[in-house]
Amino acid sequence: MPVALTIAGSDSGGGAGIQADLKTFQALGVFGTSAITVITCQNPAGISAVQPVSPHIVAEQIARVCAALPVRAAKTGMLHDSKIIRAVAGSVRCRLVVDPVMVATSGARLLQPDALRVLQTVLFPLATVVTPNLAEAEVLLGYRIRTVPELRAAAQALVDRYGVAFLVKGGHLTGAAVDVLCAGNRLHEFGVPHIAGVKTHGTGCVFSAALTAHLALGCGLVEAAGRAKSFVTRAIRDSVKVGRYYALKI
Repeated sequence: MPVALTIAGSDSGGGAGIQADLKTFQALGVFGTSAITVITCQNPAGISAVQPVSPHIVAEQIARVCAALPVRAAKTGMLHDSKIIRAVAGSVRCRLVVDPVMVATSGARLLQPDALRVLQTVLFPLATVVTPNLAEAEVLLGYRIRTVPELRAAAQALVDRYGVAFLVKGGHLTGAAVDVLCAGNRLHEFGVPHIAGVKTHGTGCVFSAALTAHLALGCGLVEAAGRAKSFVTRAIRDSVKVGRYYALKI
């Protein structure tokens, strides 16, 4: 069984972060391992407290996993601060999906302001692909994105700026839910109709985890992206009611 590693925060509500990543790996037939970077106190309504793990312990988790298991692909999620980012960058030696988690859907800040530059200069160069959502792409570029043509231009601009593949998720655009992958100066679009009436969190985590799983299974980047898009679309479409909230069906 292929092995994948998620390096991310723990979501006590179970809908995102490490918990969602491991569920996704399991659903796709990949053995999931983890390195927890941050403990969050949260539920689907929001985050009340955050406690980062020491960078040494983050690096040691990765080292112990990789010493015993043949990790084929890894992903990062919430990294919180510059010291954790540097610890991760010094530890990962496989295909890497960087999900640049910055701000939660609820508005809570998930990346310290001084860590953004380290993320861009230290971790992005190691990535097989970076997967920002619309808001994160706007932060990285410094301007707003409101249409699919602007989304395409943004993906190309990010590749030009950072020199690695980017997949920009346009799920919050009006109209179809379109993601654009720019790799090797080629654009690839993955679009589906919006699914109305379902409000969930964790879709970005599940998408990047599914992408990582398919890379671990041996898919090329374009195929892995298409399969990840299909997986997260089904998870949204088949969402289940848990208490007062909807949860992705993984």
